[in-house]
Amino acid sequence: MRATFNTLFGRLFGVLLVAIVLAHVLAFFWFHHYGPPPPPPPETFVEQPDGTMKPLHRHHRPWFGGPVVPLTFQFISLIIAAWYGAKLLSRPIQRLSAAAERLSLDLDSPPLNESGPREARQAASTFNLMQKRIREQVSQRARMLGAVSHDLRTPLSRLKLRLEQIEDTKLQGQMRQDLDDMIGMLDSTLSYLHEQRTGETRHWLDVQALVESLSENAQDQGCDVQFAGSCAPLQVQPMALRSCLNNLIDNALRYAGTARIELTDSREAVVIRVIDHGPGIAADKREAVFEPFFRLEGSRNRNSGGVGLGMTISKEAVERLGGRLNLEETPGGGLTAVMWLPRA
Repeated sequence: MRATFNTLFGRLFGVLLVAIVLAHVLAFFWFHHYGPPPPPPPETFVEQPDGTMKPLHRHHRPWFGGPVVPLTFQFISLIIAAWYGAKLLSRPIQRLSAAAERLSLDLDSPPLNESGPREARQAASTFNLMQKRIREQVSQRARMLGAVSHDLRTPLSRLKLRLEQIEDTKLQGQMRQDLDDMIGMLDSTLSYLHEQRTGETRHWLDVQALVESLSENAQDQGCDVQFAGSCAPLQVQPMALRSCLNNLIDNALRYAGTARIELTDSREAVVIRVIDHGPGIAADKREAVFEPFFRLEGSRNRNSGGVGLGMTISKEAVERLGGRLNLEETPGGGLTAVMWLPRA
């Protein structure tokens, strides 16, 4: 019997049952105390001096002797029981939702407390088991990545050394370029997978100072990067945001030769726009470029550098911050990357 009432159904049923029983018990004792309303006495009249007949005043039953008080109590008690029952139903769901949100930001977040009714304990236990398995899979993949990195870099390094023995300089240059491309693809892939498994802590950051610093660094290297706008500090993952901005600026410089960064601040969010006037991207391809290793034909292809992971890393970094990254057409031609970062 105790196990039955330790379930969510049992607790909710018990609360409603107690409320209904108490309400009816009160109504029973209330009507029993005051009894049924007495039958009306025969009408008695008194003759007035002017000869008219006036009925005698009868004593009326008090208003609280009727059904008003017990029915009001029943109504209030059922409202309280319904409110408490709704709280019982929503509390485990809220706990699961909060734990899922923590897990999406950090795989090493603390496990869910396995307490409460039986259904809530079962759901918490399943959630904790899922979190443990995800951590184990990610750890196993990290070990595999380390082995792949070591096993691939060693023969690639030996091949680069053996290139010096080739007398044909043209062939040597072509092979060296191919090896550099392979090493670059390996580094980009490992970097992307590392970004996926890294849970960086959020800190307050002067985003305006970061954008100004990135613009000045690019200008010092001879790149045309302009900056405009201002914003207040924002709570973000600093390394993830820096990586995202670097990728967007590099893309703009690679395909357009110039870039302009605009900051817009509001109570709800900070919006960062990276604008270029290059060849742009067709509207039906703008979502596809966020897929890993997706390559566009034409002017934005591998001949311009990269292996198709920069936009993927940028989008995932922004989504970890609870924001959005979209691509829009620049007025007059080109591409604008719009980064929306919430303040809440």
